[in-house]
Amino acid sequence: MTSMTLEVLLPFGLFASETGVSRIVVETVQGSFGLLPLRLDCVAALTPGILYFQDDTQREVFIALDEGVLVKTGQKVMISVRRAIRSTDLAHLHDAIKQQFLQQDAEEAALSLSMVKLESGFMNRFASMQDEKL
Repeated sequence: MTSMTLEVLLPFGLFASETGVSRIVVETVQGSFGLLPLRLDCVAALTPGILYFQDDTQREVFIALDEGVLVKTGQKVMISVRRAIRSTDLAHLHDAIKQQFLQQDAEEAALSLSMVKLESGFMNRFASMQDEKL
């Protein structure tokens, strides 16, 4: 039986590399999109969602993906996204996504507060320099 190779790439490295993949289902801008090994080559824009794939042993794996791009050439499928979380259990994946988003929201809030402090400090120093020139 013909199978595919799946690679999921993140900005900082390789997230997953799977061989013997028999089918892939992923969310695209136009909706759910399925790939089988003999499908023609294609490119698709991905929306945040769940990628589902089966290997030759019929093992099911789920990967939550951020937006990105999918490229299929021959038997190789490459996906490039900003973030990904993997699980063989959808309930566990849901909990992991919630936890990561809560952590990310807290980090973004802290970063936003730091940026506001830097900007206000810069503006205060700039204003004091302008006052000294006058």
